[in-house]
Amino acid sequence: MLVRIAADRVEVQAPAKLNLFLEILAKRPDGYHEIETLMTRIGLYDSLAFRATQSPEIQLDCRWAAGQRGHQQDSLGDLPPSEQNIVFKAANLLQQRSGCGRGAEICLVKRIPSAAGLGGASSDAAAVLVAANIAWELNWSRERLMRLAAELGSDIPFFLGSGSAVCRGRGEQIEKNGPIHLHVVVVRPPVGLSTPEVYQRCRPASTPIGVQKLQSGLRSGSWKDIKSALVNRLEEPASQLTPWIGRLRQEFENAGCIAQQLSGSGSSYFGICENARHARRVAGRLRSKRIGMVTATTTIG
Repeated sequence: MLVRIAADRVEVQAPAKLNLFLEILAKRPDGYHEIETLMTRIGLYDSLAFRATQSPEIQLDCRWAAGQRGHQQDSLGDLPPSEQNIVFKAANLLQQRSGCGRGAEICLVKRIPSAAGLGGASSDAAAVLVAANIAWELNWSRERLMRLAAELGSDIPFFLGSGSAVCRGRGEQIEKNGPIHLHVVVVRPPVGLSTPEVYQRCRPASTPIGVQKLQSGLRSGSWKDIKSALVNRLEEPASQLTPWIGRLRQEFENAGCIAQQLSGSGSSYFGICENARHARRVAGRLRSKRIGMVTATTTIG
């Protein structure tokens, strides 16, 4: 994430993520699933501004960025009421655990669609933890913030780091990965998917695939190896919940991407392109199909 400290507030740019690899290893006694996933940030950001107040009240104004609504309305998803928003919950939890008597005025401008498998809510939660830690002058370490983040959600600790990472456990065990440089096109169709519903339909792999082959392909830059090593065990159960997954898979194949797959639990689908020009060409073709919100971007460090 990108952090800027202004005179009266802390501003954070919270990035979306893609799952380049996601294997389901086992069902855990706590109801979660044991996973292995390779996640990388991409250049699609929500913007969060945090201003500390002397009053203990936490106020959250959350809205879509200007121009996001309109023809893309169905492809953005819904915004929860303020007190149900993970950003409010994260700020409130940090306030309670730290004993901080101050409150906040938080403005969150959304560009990352919801129910999309892009980690927007998790990234926003990480952003408010970072902003509050600075604005409230708590001086918590990153490790301490990560432990709190893991209580709030499985993907949130990932966003407190940088670059890409292999995440295990339920997602909170993080192993830093080398730089990943890819041009991608991401489509969020007119329907979202519930993460719990997708996981409810998934079955752990009888013979799990490891992430090492994809890591090797990314290091060597071999498109052939990258394509053959992309895995998302949630794509099949997501396809059972909406026909959009199958349609997007076919549209990306027809558009001439190097490789493509579902991100997270969906509903967003992404394709890997050779370069920026190729990505712009693929994005233009997919926009003409009117299949949802289309974004051409890159992975970021």
